[in-house]
Amino acid sequence: MFPKTGKKFPGGGAASATYANLIADILKAELGNSHQAHKTLMRWTGANERTAKNWLSGTNGPSGEHLLQLMRNSDRVFEFVLRLSRRPALPSNQRLEEVRNSLRSTADLLSEVIETTSDNL
Repeated sequence: MFPKTGKKFPGGGAASATYANLIADILKAELGNSHQAHKTLMRWTGANERTAKNWLSGTNGPSGEHLLQLMRNSDRVFEFVLRLSRRPALPSNQRLEEVRNSLRSTADLLSEVIETTSDNL
């Protein structure tokens, strides 16, 4: 039996990383490596538990329909695939909302500081 080497992606420091390992890193960062992560992947994709475990371990990467399901459910996987395709990565609506909320919080804090400073003058 021949060893499985996986597909390597060119460019930068990730040249030695395989597709399966990169996907595993993304999924573990988002979901962790628990039994719950396996169940979440199974729910998102309809894949069986062994398949989900293989994705998280980096043994195998998702292909075709499963990759599309992951992209539909995970902004990180979606952005990863966009980067691999060398297409401009557009932030997701969720990411844009997070930035907007962060900016609102910052603006509110600045307003409080300005009001406090002007009251003390």
